[in-house]
Amino acid sequence: MVKLSVIVPFYNVQTYAPDTLRSLRDNAREDFEFILVDDCSTDGTPELLRRAEDEIAGVRVHRHERNAGLATARNTGLDAARGEYIAFLDGDDWLAPGHYARLLARTQALGCEFVRTDHVQVTGRSRTVRRVPHGRRGEVSSPREAILPAHRTTSVDYAFAWAGLYHRTLLERGLLHFPDGLRTAEDRPWIWRLHREAESFAVLGTLGHFYRRGVATSLTRIGDERRLDFVRAYNQLLGETAADRDADSLLPKAVRTYCAVIAHHVGAVKEFEPSLARTLKSLCATALQEMPQNLLDDTLDSMDVRRATLLRRLRRRTSAVKEAASA
Repeated sequence: MVKLSVIVPFYNVQTYAPDTLRSLRDNAREDFEFILVDDCSTDGTPELLRRAEDEIAGVRVHRHERNAGLATARNTGLDAARGEYIAFLDGDDWLAPGHYARLLARTQALGCEFVRTDHVQVTGRSRTVRRVPHGRRGEVSSPREAILPAHRTTSVDYAFAWAGLYHRTLLERGLLHFPDGLRTAEDRPWIWRLHREAESFAVLGTLGHFYRRGVATSLTRIGDERRLDFVRAYNQLLGETAADRDADSLLPKAVRTYCAVIAHHVGAVKEFEPSLARTLKSLCATALQEMPQNLLDDTLDSMDVRRATLLRRLRRRTSAVKEAASA
């Protein structure tokens, strides 16, 4: 029986993939499988993956005929996964030797549905430990209770899918698939759904995942239309939260998080071409108008002056357009 399935999407990462594949070799075990999904790479990545299939135990390669984005690539891996537990890894990150064996043993000992782990952020030659914003380590607790409070950074703000391990029952319940086609922020509605609907989780201080930040091909560094997918992602997050049985308590957190992300993107509007910048502002202004207005008022009143001013200006922008259209 396959104990662990590791899903690794790759897209044009031939510079970094050798480190990733080497670390998989150092984590191989006879009951582990590594599902490598080539999202229609156009560089030397496919050849690296073909070699890995011959050289690394447990590797299976799936190739997309067209580029579909990270969310869809992960879903391809989930559909092929046979393991009792599921893990994710990005094609430009890497692992410490034996990381998965240690993580699996601790997860099994706890007996919870999923665990979240700290990680090491790598920026050039700098390395920084990033911790899950949840105080208790090694204790099984309620994922739903870890969403709040609204005014603090919590576990749902640490949305990295690869920073954890997930039991297959979550896959069977439909909680591990990502919103198909999303190219950025795909992990935001995903982590919220997981915390709302799973029954148990724990946080581990296990350090063994190295996250490479600042990669030139990352969407966070590209100012094209794919970055606008965050609006679709957060609209989904907000809609699903509004339908939750605890919507009254959870929505303030969801609105606050969405507002912070809008402020971040609009604050970096110079990174976009003029036409795309206008689209960005229009989408964000509409999103603000569609939020529960009483919660939006409370959120803006509690934010710092710079971000609150930016968001209020965006909000007035749509109101003025609506008034002109109805005149």
